[in-house]
Amino acid sequence: MNLSQNILGVEFSNPTVLASGIWGVTASSWRRVAENGAGGVTSKSLWIREHKGHPNPSVISTEHWTLNAVGLPDAGPEKAKEEIEGYNQDKPVPLIANIVAGCVEDFVSIAEKIVPLKPDFLEVNISCPNVENEFGKPFACSAPDAAAVTKAVKEVSGGIPVFVKLSPNALSIAEVALACAQAGADGFTAINTVGPGMAIDLLSRKPILANGVGGLSGPGIKPVAVRCVADIYKATEGKLPIIGTGGVYTGEDALEMMIAGASLIGIGTAVGDRGQDVFKKVCDEMNEWCEKEGIKDISEIIGSIK
Repeated sequence: MNLSQNILGVEFSNPTVLASGIWGVTASSWRRVAENGAGGVTSKSLWIREHKGHPNPSVISTEHWTLNAVGLPDAGPEKAKEEIEGYNQDKPVPLIANIVAGCVEDFVSIAEKIVPLKPDFLEVNISCPNVENEFGKPFACSAPDAAAVTKAVKEVSGGIPVFVKLSPNALSIAEVALACAQAGADGFTAINTVGPGMAIDLLSRKPILANGVGGLSGPGIKPVAVRCVADIYKATEGKLPIIGTGGVYTGEDALEMMIAGASLIGIGTAVGDRGQDVFKKVCDEMNEWCEKEGIKDISEIIGSIK
């Protein structure tokens, strides 16, 4: 059974990718994830200047969902340079550099800092719901705004493929994806966390998270993620690769996402729930299902939704 994927000339030994978030912070953590079976890794969101994020408590989890208001903390571009250069010295799997900003100009500035470090892809985070109080509505909720960021980053990308990370909160994620594609996007990541959501402590009657609200992830959002991937795939006629992420815990989850149209599968929250070897587990489960169904190459199922 062949699980390998060639995406825009970049070789992935299997479709699983560490999603951007609290797990992929350093070069050593990226290496550990690769050792545990991931086909690729994504950095946490990188800012043009140091960003402190939100105070604790910033994460709450149940068996059905996780609510996080970590707030995208980052030590700044010099630290990112150190980690990426260290990882690239003996890179075990492809690296996707996730960049974030509060305005178009800052997206350009951080892209210009990261591009010389030669990540395999740039992932442009225009969709995080738990920093709205700092920057207003995410760019991903407006097709013209999303396209403006895409065009600006693409112009300074130096030939590195640009993946735009989209939001399920957009009125029409298909419309936003199409606008980004027309602005030069090479691919998409879908979805970012849903929300923002809130959890309340019964005794104090106050929000549990210090930030009040946070982005929702975990198994409960998978049906939304699958629908969004299918909408993007249909809108772009399957011409651009999609990293499907959101609630993927098992091989069956990953296969469902690929049938909807994803070429790669982002795994984040499940690392905490199923362990760092969740990537190996998901690949084993995918292999088992494909062998039972007589599928010899994972690419056969991409976008095969009927």
